[in-house]
Amino acid sequence: MNDDIQPDGSAEHEHEHGALGDAEYAEFMQLAAEEGFDVADVEGAIEEAGHGPLPVLAVVGRPNVGKSTLVNRIIGRREAVVEDKPGVTRDRVTYEAEWAGRRFKVVDTGGWEQDVLGIDASVAAQAEYAIEAADAVVFVVDAKVGATDTDEAVVRLLRKAGKPVVLCANKVDGQSGEADAAYLWSLGLGEPHPVSALHGRGTGDMLDRVLEVLPEAPRETFGGTGIGGPRRVALIGRPNVGKSSLLNKVAGEERVVVDELAGTTRDPVDELIELGGKTWKFVDTAGIRKRVHLQQGADYYASLRTAAAVEKAEVAVVLIDASESVSVQDQRIITMAVEAGRALVVAYNKWDTLDEERRFYLEREIETDLAQIAWAPRVNVSARTGRHMEKLVPAIETALAGWETRVPTGRLNAFLGELVAAHPHPIRGGKQPRILFGTQAGTRPPRFVLFASGFIEAGYRRFIERRLREEFGFEGTPIHLSVRVREKRPSGCWSA
Repeated sequence: MNDDIQPDGSAEHEHEHGALGDAEYAEFMQLAAEEGFDVADVEGAIEEAGHGPLPVLAVVGRPNVGKSTLVNRIIGRREAVVEDKPGVTRDRVTYEAEWAGRRFKVVDTGGWEQDVLGIDASVAAQAEYAIEAADAVVFVVDAKVGATDTDEAVVRLLRKAGKPVVLCANKVDGQSGEADAAYLWSLGLGEPHPVSALHGRGTGDMLDRVLEVLPEAPRETFGGTGIGGPRRVALIGRPNVGKSSLLNKVAGEERVVVDELAGTTRDPVDELIELGGKTWKFVDTAGIRKRVHLQQGADYYASLRTAAAVEKAEVAVVLIDASESVSVQDQRIITMAVEAGRALVVAYNKWDTLDEERRFYLEREIETDLAQIAWAPRVNVSARTGRHMEKLVPAIETALAGWETRVPTGRLNAFLGELVAAHPHPIRGGKQPRILFGTQAGTRPPRFVLFASGFIEAGYRRFIERRLREEFGFEGTPIHLSVRVREKRPSGCWSA
């Protein structure tokens, strides 16, 4: 169905009307007006649904400077864990935020094990992983303490990365702290923005500056657009699941992926590999090893590194150890890839070691614990022997094809009309909401916006998504489905 994508395929064209061509857009807007929707609201819905990947902002700095407090302030809710001591480990490190009408992702680099490898090594590892995935960086410094040697080390990393940086001088609670913030000019990163993340003082001005340096869309251009190039594959999974072995097997050579001295040193992340007659760019996330004395820290680094790899990729291959039960960590990693909107393939490693009993129980675990990604292609492989490696590329290509599929608006609305007629929404409170019409506003992943006469329940939305997959495929890709409701004004006029 990729032939349904607009012929010019330009990012500019898709940005203007989502994924709709001019003629299709005009026809759709006429339909919306006839149904009583506000034109501006419909345009906003299409633009929001068709935005594509959001730009990424990384918040970095040494421990106890208020990074997580600032992240909570930016996203407008208390979600990042805040404690007075370092070493706090969180599962999710990426959040969505909005400021002045613009949406972006925030990567929090808040907690780590301070005493494991030394403070400088901890900060450096975190900063490297976060900056790698970011389009811009907020560097947080404690204005009361001033610039430390660790801060200077982070500055060197930032200069080397070449990403736009906004310097946040935190813990400036009043006028008396302004002078302390001014001393941070010495870091050479431009104007320090005096902020109190705890009380909100100065955060608005700082975010205004963030929007100035943050691109409208991510700088990363995927291989399938423009002049082309290798498709980007993130190989992700929990520690010791066999990611390095799998990458070595598909690469046809051994690679050193871990520095045994440091334990958190990043290995080469962009590996060009010939596979199935094509060149692929693999992003390996196997460079973290869990040691006895590096428990919480390793989990956090692995989570952060996985987030960085997924942000850079088009398709995520999640490796699961088939010889063990599907773990909560496996499910969280899959959720991370789905929430990032990447194409998805699930590879069950060590398949050759399973007996019949384990295979039976694994199938039951997949049915119950991974039912939410039943649409993802599955391959059963052995990274050790190379068994079924030839199935990996077709699975990746299938997922990418689903990720890029687009259904024309006319065909989509014919489908929706038949669906609503055959399976209407349940009556709630004496009313029966109805899907009126919709459009696919974007791809990579497929993003739909539906317009309805009333609130559509979550169960019915899942039903629509399931039927969309049955009708149009979308194998290997998450689907984003948003619904705009038309409400009746007291005056009798319609609005969205």
